Amino acid sequence: MNSQLDRNAKGVYLITVTPFTDSGALDLASTDRMVDFCLDKGVTGLTILGIMGEAPKLTMEESRTFVKQVLARVNGRVPVVVGASSPGFAPMKELTQSVMALGAAGVMVAPPSTVRTDDQITAYFDMVNETLGADVPWVLQDHPVATGVLMSTGVILKILKNSPGCVMLKHEDSPGLAKLSAIRAASDKGELKRVSILTGNGGGLFLPEELTRGADGAMTGFAYPEMMVDVCAAHAAGNVERAHDLFDAYLPLARYEQQANIGLAVRKHILMKRGVIASEAVRKPGPKLSAQDMADIARLTARQDKRLAELG
Repeated sequence: MNSQLDRNAKGVYLITVTPFTDSGALDLASTDRMVDFCLDKGVTGLTILGIMGEAPKLTMEESRTFVKQVLARVNGRVPVVVGASSPGFAPMKELTQSVMALGAAGVMVAPPSTVRTDDQITAYFDMVNETLGADVPWVLQDHPVATGVLMSTGVILKILKNSPGCVMLKHEDSPGLAKLSAIRAASDKGELKRVSILTGNGGGLFLPEELTRGADGAMTGFAYPEMMVDVCAAHAAGNVERAHDLFDAYLPLARYEQQANIGLAVRKHILMKRGVIASEAVRKPGPKLSAQDMADIARLTARQDKRLAELG
């Protein structure tokens, strides 16, 4: 049984892709290779069935099969968080109970696009608390680009105060540095219990700045998870310039991978090139890369390798 998520979680919780075969079936052999690859690169935890994990394209049975495969391969070595966002509470409860019984460390919940006002948002998360129960640690995902829901700093503080089970904020608002600073300051002043803050913002596009503002690490995806691991480690060791230098070396490829609509196809293509997954297939409806896209990626990767060699 994995240890459960807690308020002091730090490091890199990598948002994984969901590997498929060329025909679109779950690829469990590639899933095992992907887990081994992530752990080999030094991640602190994994987050599966996130927005980049194509969760809405999986059946409930496939979701369970995939979670089971990942948890079996991880075998308690790192915590695994499972995305449990759902427009309805019955599927959220069913998936949560099932993955927690399999050994997940917690679940992640984003607001549905149907909630708009501050009152609606806080009422929704009151129902989330009721649905998950007191024993399930959960992550609040603040990702307006994906959800269309804008949660102000005040609303997030209110949700955190009302939610004893919420131990982590996945901070992905942009611009969001002021919000991150305000939430960290509130817990530093004792206005609410400390929560772990891990940042997303697309492959960690603001990771060094977010760490300086008090983030505990990253919860995002990128085909080079070692970037986040090495940047967080350098920053934690007080070597902030080194953290920025490493980050800068990967930034052009991270930026390329963050293009709306094709980003997941870019990530899967690179992971296939790195020998991690057998197919770059994205489930329909999904994008396909052109020959020109692949040439761009090859050039950026070569430049990245050269820069990292210079940094040593």
